[in-house]
Amino acid sequence: MGICRLGFLVGLLWFMVIDRQILCMADTHHYNFVLQQAQFTRLCETKTMLTMNGSFPGPTIHARRGDTIYVNVHNEGEYGVTIHWHGVKQPRNPWSDGPENITQCPIQPGKNFTYEVILSNEEGTLWWHAHSDWSRATVHGAIVIAPALGTTYPFPAPDAEETIIIGSWFKGDLKAIIDEALATGEPPEKSNSLTINGQPGDQLPCSAENTYRYRVNYGKTYLLRVINAVMNEEQFFGIAGHSLTVVGQDAAYIKPITTNYIMITPGQTMDILVSANQTPSYYYIASSSFSDGPNVTFDNTTTTAILQYNGNYTTPSAIPLPPLPRFNDSAAAESYTGRVRSLASENHPINVPQSINRRLYIAIALNFLPCTAATCANSTRVAASMNNVSFEAKPIDILQAYYRSIDGVFDRDFPSEPPKYYNFTGNMTSIDVTTATGTKVKMLNYGESVEIVFQGTNLLAEMNHPIHLHGFSFYLVGTGKGNFNNVTDPKSYNLIDPPEINTVALPKSGWAAIRFIADNPGVWFIHCHLERHSSWGMDTVLIVKNGTTTATSMRPPPASLPSCS
Repeated sequence: MGICRLGFLVGLLWFMVIDRQILCMADTHHYNFVLQQAQFTRLCETKTMLTMNGSFPGPTIHARRGDTIYVNVHNEGEYGVTIHWHGVKQPRNPWSDGPENITQCPIQPGKNFTYEVILSNEEGTLWWHAHSDWSRATVHGAIVIAPALGTTYPFPAPDAEETIIIGSWFKGDLKAIIDEALATGEPPEKSNSLTINGQPGDQLPCSAENTYRYRVNYGKTYLLRVINAVMNEEQFFGIAGHSLTVVGQDAAYIKPITTNYIMITPGQTMDILVSANQTPSYYYIASSSFSDGPNVTFDNTTTTAILQYNGNYTTPSAIPLPPLPRFNDSAAAESYTGRVRSLASENHPINVPQSINRRLYIAIALNFLPCTAATCANSTRVAASMNNVSFEAKPIDILQAYYRSIDGVFDRDFPSEPPKYYNFTGNMTSIDVTTATGTKVKMLNYGESVEIVFQGTNLLAEMNHPIHLHGFSFYLVGTGKGNFNNVTDPKSYNLIDPPEINTVALPKSGWAAIRFIADNPGVWFIHCHLERHSSWGMDTVLIVKNGTTTATSMRPPPASLPSCS
């Protein structure tokens, strides 16, 4: 496996990089990326914000399957920041996973920390992002993982590739927005627009000049690496006049899906082939929000980019938009996600657990917590929970507390099932479910075959939730509407070719079942990737104990972990 060194600058973070491909080929070229606070103009206003290397989105990491990447992060910002390598399993190495106060304390201003990003069987597109407060909105970028040397894609090689990152744009200061929301107990402000590669698009004020354009040649095929980095909205995405052939999701190959649109949740990535086979002209690339919860405030803007053919032709007076589903079209969202299947080929096999020895049933809910009138607006604050526990982080990260046997940081009694059973997806008018804060984890033995059923609830607001598990890819073996039935529903599981993913869309008023082998010792965060829900406590932690050998045990910590004091 190649060992390649990279360095970045994160807006207010500074990264020094050595190019992966050059170093892995015995070259000695070095690249410096300077991190700084940078100014950007969007929607007729200019703001200064935290960035990686002064760009939004940040730089792309290029690697091959099985490589190891070192990223030396220098924080020259105003507050602590961590970086997470979303979808990278980090075998035996939770020390570089990145979620603040889970596997590390933040890198303080003026300090640095070197992340060791260990790739294993990931192949395709992943991404990196800040994992502190809401800074990931501006601090994120792509990870492009090519096949190992001597191998190739399981589809005809494209003529070119491009990364498409869908993001959020906030006019206000992100840290101030979430700090105020948590202090008052009120929902945070929604974003002012969506973006494609940092630009809102010419459907919105003052955005026409800098709308992102991707130029193509007629007759060629292009691989688009699409990443949903949006903070709080799932997305419908499409290209006017062009079919999409989806061939990968979350850095794993799938059976090709031909479609006019995709539904992609925050955290997910998709690899999409597009043939430039239409009359040369301009065509909109567009993304708009999917939000099926009643009375839920969300960013209902549409962000656009332009697929522009090269050649001589008359510039069109009007550019066509793709006919994306309506924002609340649950049937369209579930129709797409229900088609995804693993490639499960000889060269890209899967290993779905057929028998299970550890089961968790986790109810996902929104609710309220009591608070004093002096500290919040209405004597209650919005909360989110897993099995009635609203997660509350401590000043010492859980990984160090576990590794060093520090008492008082977390409890090992996260419930394996909801403490109270009720009609989870029924009428909530007369249901009284108490939510309490806590720092609770679930302990797993090394090598256990694990099944987790996530159960959506209608408490406060029923809606779709993207749930992300660190440290693992998992198999989505089943989904359904209503309350999970542990006798009849497993009979419909797909144990042949379920998708291997790291972020699952839990359907509104429904359930989703995942399976994986607990073969990665360490401390691993599990949370909703709608950032407001994670901030409200829709999180927990899985701790996988060491196995019986060094090769099945967590690696020791690096020498220079960020201090928690």
